[in-house]
This record gives sequence, C-alpha cells and structure tokens, in this order.
Amino acid sequence: MTVIDLRLAPMAAVTNAPFRLVARECGAGRLTSEELDARAVLHGDDKTLDLARFLPEERPISLQLLGNDPDVLAEAARRLEATGADGIDLNMGCPVAKIVSKGQGAALMRDSLGAAVVFRTLRKAVQGAFTIKIRGGWDEHTINAPEIARLAEAEGVDGITVHPRTRAQQYTGQAPWDVIASVVDAVAIPVTGNGDVRSLADAHAMRAHTGCAAVMIGRGALGRPWIFRGVDVDRDERRRIIRRHLDLIDAHLSPRVALVQLKKHLAWYAVERPGMAQLRQRLFEARDAAEVLDLFWSLW
Repeated sequence: MTVIDLRLAPMAAVTNAPFRLVARECGAGRLTSEELDARAVLHGDDKTLDLARFLPEERPISLQLLGNDPDVLAEAARRLEATGADGIDLNMGCPVAKIVSKGQGAALMRDSLGAAVVFRTLRKAVQGAFTIKIRGGWDEHTINAPEIARLAEAEGVDGITVHPRTRAQQYTGQAPWDVIASVVDAVAIPVTGNGDVRSLADAHAMRAHTGCAAVMIGRGALGRPWIFRGVDVDRDERRRIIRRHLDLIDAHLSPRVALVQLKKHLAWYAVERPGMAQLRQRLFEARDAAEVLDLFWSLW
C-alpha cells in the first residue's frame, strides 16, 4: 500500500507543542501550530507568544496566522519566522462567529480580491514556506475554493490545505471530497486534503478520490495520535504513547494549562473504554492532576 504523507491539523486549544510532538513521534509529517492572532503577536501578548513556542524536535513546523490586515499579517509573519519557524500558514478556514465577524478566517473566502492582496503581501514577507488553509467556500451557493486556490498559486503561495465543508456547514454533515479534487485539478502546487479522515483506510480513500498530495487529520487524531503510524498498535504501545504525551504536558505547560489539557486529552484517550460517560464527568470534576491520572488509569 502506498505510503501517505499524514499531517496533524491545527486545532485551537488542542494542537499545542506536547500534542504536536507526540504526533510527530508517531509519524506525522509537517506540523502546523494552532491559530495565532496576528495583532496579538505584534502586541506581544503573552498567551499568544506562549502558543507560538515550539520544540526543536518539531521542525519543520509552520506557524498559523489569523487576521485580515495584509500589513499586520506580514509583520507578524516576519516576527514569527525570526523565532525559527520554517513557514507561515494563513488561516482562511475558521468558521467561528467571533472570528468571521472580524473578516478573518473563513470570511477571507468572501473577498477574492482582498485575499489576493493578503497573499501578495505575505509572500513578500515570508522567507520560508507560505501556505494557506481554506474551506470549500462561504456557503453552498459560493463554492469558490478552486478560484481562491488559483489566486493563491498566482501570488506565489507554496501549498494549500482544503477542508471542503463550507463555513455555513461548520463541522456538520459529510465532507464533500469532490471539492478537494476540484482544487487539485485547478492548481499545480501541492494540495493537502482535510475532512472526515478517521482511519488509515479513510486517508487512502481520500487520496484515491481527490489526488491530493497529503492528508491532514484533525478530530480523527484526538485520543489516537497513533493513527499517524499507518499501522495498528497494541494496547501496551498505546499506553506508552499516552504516558509520553502526559510527560510532555507536565514538562512544557504551566500547571494551570496542563490540568486543562490533561482532562481534555485523557477524555479523548478514554473514549472507547467501558464506563467512558461516567469517567468523563469525573475527570472534569477532578481537582488536581494526581486525581485525574488516578481516575484515568483505573479504567483504561
């Protein structure tokens, strides 16, 4: 079976350094940070700069920017590349209301000329790889991913990730992979497909259906970073990977953030275990990390 370039999707409040590194150690390809607000980068916001930090072992890594002002995005990109980032990814897919109301994320899909200016300005600023992550379009009446992709290619963008649902769909319904295929047909630069990939078989099916160069996995990797191995792993190896993830959380996140991440990720790791519903509630009610870990290992 053909080897596929499998990548971890950038997910807000999830794709932090510990999870990214676990995915890389399991075989994930090029990594991308969770979204970073461009203005917050320029203002030196501590929380945003923490999110922008990465471990040397994660490289090559791209940092994903969120914004709509070309000059702000360009300056933020320069500062992030100065930290050692190997590339910049532009978020054109976030469907959250508070983001699109500012003209950011998926809202950039609604203004092709404005998007072209953003591409041109960022391309001049970014020395490394410059990529974008888009949706199929704003809604079912405006499926314009191929148009945006052609504009991006013309302005020197190096690669495109396509999540084919529209902004209106959010994360509901089946991801229409035909949209990914239409982008692949529209451009010569590499296209990464994303959406409804929960197994290696799904990844192969997406590649066969769309012709995409790589496959990005988001929700399908939550609680299952071993999906990037490309083969099934036994329970002992899963336990080893989970323990590695827990050690990284403890080593690289502040105690307050670490506790939130422990609860979140252990709930995902336990999703297929007996008694999951009861465990999930107890995990989120736990007062400290020791209690969380005792609960998890008692049932895993």
